[in-house]
Amino acid sequence: MSDTSDLRLMTSARETGVARFRRWGVVGVPLAAILFQVYVPRFFQVFQFLEMPLLVTVYFSLMRRDQIGGTFIGASIGLLQDSLSHQPLGMFGIVKTLVGYFAASVGMRIDVDHVVIRLLLAFFLYCFHQFFYWVLARALLGEQIPFDVQQMFFVGLLNAAVGISLFHFLDKLKERA
Repeated sequence: MSDTSDLRLMTSARETGVARFRRWGVVGVPLAAILFQVYVPRFFQVFQFLEMPLLVTVYFSLMRRDQIGGTFIGASIGLLQDSLSHQPLGMFGIVKTLVGYFAASVGMRIDVDHVVIRLLLAFFLYCFHQFFYWVLARALLGEQIPFDVQQMFFVGLLNAAVGISLFHFLDKLKERA
C-alpha cells in the first residue's frame, strides 16, 4: 500500500468513530459536574471522594478522539473548576488538560466503547490526575500535601465505578448519525 492510501484509511476510520453531542450537553454536563463538585460535598460529605469534572473530561475526550479537542476540553473544565474552587488558579487546568490529551490519545487508538476498557481508563486517569496534582502542588506551590497510595487506589476504584454509570448516561446524549 502506498502512503496516501494508508492515510486515507486511517482518516476515514477515525472520522467515523468520533461521537457528536448536542450543544446543550457539551456545555451543560461539564457545568453540572463542576457545580456538583463544588457544592454537593459541602452538604453531603459522603460525595467528597467523587471527581465529577475529571470523569466528564475523560468521557468527552475519549469520545471526541481528537487530541487537540481533548486538550481544550480538559483545559476549559479545569480552569472553570479552578475559578469556582478555593484552589490556586490553574492547578486543575493544567492537570485536566493533560488528562484530556491522554484520554483523547487512547480514544484514537483503541475501541473505548467496552465497559472494562472504560473502567480501567477511568481508574488509571484518576490515579494520574491525583499523582500529577500532587507533583504540581509540591513543585509549583511548595505545598507538602500527603500522598496516600492506598487511599488513591480505593477512591480511584470508586470513581471508576461511578464513571461507568455516568458514561452509560452520557452515551444517551450522543446525536444519532
